[in-house]
Formats: sequence, C-alpha cells, structure tokens
Amino acid sequence: MLTSYRRIFSSQGTIAFTLTGALGRLPVSMFGVSVVIMVATLRGSYALAGSVSAARIVAVAVTTPLIGRLADRHGQTRVAVPAALLSAAASTLMALCARWGAPTWTLFVTYIASSGFPSIGAMARARWAALYRNQPEMLHSANSFEQVLDELCFILGPVLAALLCTMVFPEAGLLAASALLVVGTLLFVSQRQTEPPVDPVRAKGGSPLRVKGIMEITATFLFTGVIFGSVEVVTVAYAESAGHPSAAGVILALLAAGSAVAGLTFGAIELRGSPSGRFLACVAAMAVLMQPVLLARNIWTLAALLFVAGLATAPTMITSMTLVHQLAPAAQITESMSFTITGLLIGSSAGAALGGWVVEVAGVRVGYVIPAAASALALATALIGFGGSAGRVSLRSIGEDLPRTSPWEG
Repeated sequence: MLTSYRRIFSSQGTIAFTLTGALGRLPVSMFGVSVVIMVATLRGSYALAGSVSAARIVAVAVTTPLIGRLADRHGQTRVAVPAALLSAAASTLMALCARWGAPTWTLFVTYIASSGFPSIGAMARARWAALYRNQPEMLHSANSFEQVLDELCFILGPVLAALLCTMVFPEAGLLAASALLVVGTLLFVSQRQTEPPVDPVRAKGGSPLRVKGIMEITATFLFTGVIFGSVEVVTVAYAESAGHPSAAGVILALLAAGSAVAGLTFGAIELRGSPSGRFLACVAAMAVLMQPVLLARNIWTLAALLFVAGLATAPTMITSMTLVHQLAPAAQITESMSFTITGLLIGSSAGAALGGWVVEVAGVRVGYVIPAAASALALATALIGFGGSAGRVSLRSIGEDLPRTSPWEG
C-alpha cells in the first residue's frame, strides 16, 4: 500500500507543500467550534453562537469560488497571502469584540469579514493536478492522500479548538486558528517550485458551472453536505439523550476515522473504468451504508454503524476530485474544485438546521432519517447527471468499474 504513496512524493517539493498545506488547512476545522464556544461562553447564548456561525458559512459559500477564480488568474501566492492576512485580522477583531462586550452586530460583521480565507486544500490539489495531469494513477493516489489529510484535520482541529477555549480562555481557539492560518499559508506559498503556472487568458473563461459535469457534481454535493451537517447535530443530541454527551465527539471521530481508513486503502487500489462510473458507484455505496444507521438502538451500535458509513465518504470525495480534474479546464481547476466545496458547505449548513429541527419536533431517533434520505437524494442526483449521456453507467457497468486489484497484492 505504501508504494503508491511513496511514488507521488518522488517529485521535488511535494513533501514540503503537503506538510505546509496540512498546517494551513487545520485552522479551517477549528473556526466553527472556537466561535461557538467563545460566543456561548462570553455572551451566554448558543442560539447567538449558532446564528453567527451559520452566517459565516453562507459567506464562505460565496467567497470560496471567488478566491479560487482569483488564484487561477493571478497565482496562488498573490491571492492566498492577502486573503489569509485579512481573514486572520477580521477573526482577531472578532475575538476582541467578544471580549470587550461590543454590540452583537459586530460579531456578525467581523466573522463574515473573515470568510475570505484561501482554500489551501483546493490549492494543494491544484498542485497535484499540475504535476500528474497525464498520470491518472498518480493523481488518484495524490487525491486520496489529500482526502486523508482533510479527515485528520477535521478530527484534530475541533479537539484542539475545544481544549484551547475551555482550558486557556474562550478566545484562545479563534486566536490560535488565526495565527495558524497565516503561518500555514505563508509556508505553503513559499513552496514556489510546485505552484501551478497561470494562464490568465484561459482562466478568464466562463464559469466552470457551465462545463458539463461540474454542476452535477456540485448538486450531488449539496445533498452530501446535508448528510454531514445533519449527522453532526443529530449525533450530539443522540449522545446527550443517552446520558453520554461526551461520547458524541468519539462517535463523530469514528465516522471520520472510517473515512480516513477507506481513503488510504482506496488510494492504493488500481482502478478500472471511467471516473464517472466510479463516482456513481461511490455515491451508491454511501447511500447504502447510511441506511443501517436508522437501526441504531444505543450509542455503541451507532458508533459502529457510523464507522461503516464513513467507509464510503473518502472514496466519494476522492473520485469526485478526479472527475473534476478530468472535466474542468486546466486554467480553472482551483475555481472548479471550489464550487464543489461550496456545495458541501451550503448542504452542511442546511443539514445542521434541518437535523436540529427534526430532533426538536420528532426526537433523536427520527433525526437520522435526514442523512439517510439525503444520501438517497445524492444518489438520485448523481444518476440524473451521470447515468445518461454523460456517464452511460448501468448497474452492470458500475460493477465493472469497481477496483480489481487488492492494495495488499505485491
């Protein structure tokens, strides 16, 4: 298995931008938890904390594709550095406003102003695409490794943020995330030898959403985001109702761990068939594996079922990035990936709100109907987008697209 990953790091500079990229994306997973704990502690309102957090998610959904477009047109360094500095400055100002008792509206303004941070994950994937555009197997392994890094960041980031906010002082998590964002971004862009070349003329083309397939992936990811957002909220409520509120973090970590394990394995597998066929197969697996969660009767079975459900998450994300690389114009690759991320963010925000509403109205056990239904809708959307002329994938061809080689062979 390790052979596949050793190969992708054979190119000069890949280890450096991967390590610095991991540092640069860690703060993204810290912001939400940091702000919720900080606002709830200093202002005494979880409702206000949730509203401030949701407002920023909407803003991020707008700014992420814009920053991706600017990076494609002007280069990662020229865009990422000012974006990180402005985002960190706004976050720091928000922490000061919360500490000094500034009016509530200042929390919204400053946190929304911090939404324009660079998507280091998308920029790192753009570097891999530039290096291995004509080597599909290498690009597949690179995308798999990036997805595992994402999972690790979203396991470690919230834990680190919660520890800082509760054990140091309420603003510590947000301030640490801001500092890490600046340091990680500066170190990442300093790796100039792997920065993708810029083609300003081609990068000024129409929106990537007009490219056949990009809109379909983004729409599928809207429902995928609903899965993630609703699972998080419903799981917290489920653990609390079971009398084990602290178990929620462990259960969600198992979901991410299942995804990380699958991502590592998936990246070492020799794949056959078209990326669109694999994308359908992965979304179908995600829909199938999410349904048993409805049968959970205690937190232990829930933890096991969510771990299994997570096994389809990373392969779906990895395959989608491979498909985006295939479909998107080379000069608009960062912007194209940013649109899929935006779909996830919007869906996650909607899923969190919908999951919370269902828990309040119908109870925690019914709450898992939301991710189960969302996974089915994601599959339906993917079939509409890629099951016809774009994919021509039947149930039989989906089976033919599945991996044929075990990662442990050889």
